[in-house]
Amino acid sequence: MINQKELESKVRHIQVHSRKAVLELLAGEYRSCFKGMGIEFEDVREYQHGDDVRTIDWNVTARTGRPHVKTFMEERELSLYFLIDVSGSGDFGSGELTKREMAARVFALLAFASAHNHDNVGLILFSDQIELHIKARKGKNHVMRMIDLIMRHEPVSQGTGIAHALDYLNQVRTRRCVAFLFSDFIDCGYQDSLREAARRHDLVCVSLSDFRERELPRSGMLEMVDAETGEVRTIDCSDGRLRRHVRARSAAKSQGLQDLCHEVGADLLRLCTEDDYLHEIIRFFRDRNNRSADAR
Repeated sequence: MINQKELESKVRHIQVHSRKAVLELLAGEYRSCFKGMGIEFEDVREYQHGDDVRTIDWNVTARTGRPHVKTFMEERELSLYFLIDVSGSGDFGSGELTKREMAARVFALLAFASAHNHDNVGLILFSDQIELHIKARKGKNHVMRMIDLIMRHEPVSQGTGIAHALDYLNQVRTRRCVAFLFSDFIDCGYQDSLREAARRHDLVCVSLSDFRERELPRSGMLEMVDAETGEVRTIDCSDGRLRRHVRARSAAKSQGLQDLCHEVGADLLRLCTEDDYLHEIIRFFRDRNNRSADAR
């Protein structure tokens, strides 16, 4: 168990590093990547050649005797919800970071970027139940408090319930929002809930993994404990068939999630604990912007 002093040091590191990265690199990428949820009326001006005739303001046109059109501005303010899986498997990491610590760091980057743009940020921590819900609000102090909560939270349960978390989001958030779902997706039966959440919201699935989940160490006999069920099993890591099975199963799980996200229209950001996550986030933003430009 991490001690209080080390925990506070980790939280401060995340806060300082994330705010610096946002100011230097991420803020512009974020703003261009996530647009407002709609448009609102701004002003009226005289018609110019090429204007869309559907924007003509007929009342002003009749009053002045000259054609006028309505102009609109993007409704910039966004609400973002972060759904973070805090089940037992998130505490695994074969390197410097566990999957949960990586989720906290990526959350910090995205949440500070949203705060920099005066957007609202909410948080849902879940296992196989809803562990914590913080309503969407603005402000850097609000973001710093949520980082602290993510790092300090001790889950009531070790299981995973992605469907329950997504259904809960749809209950508490009736208006469209940008929703980031952080999980290692070691779960089943969540496809319909994911489909419904993607229909209602701009959904981004953030898949967290560790290298050792797809490649066993060459260490002979190894005792393993399931972090969510407590089941203990001894395996032979030198068994070639087992090693191939683990790789194949990991690849199939990854491909299945990618296919599902493509089917329902959700974005997918893959992150491994050994990744340069800031680089991966920026690349994701740019890919998303390119897809949006191609669709226009």
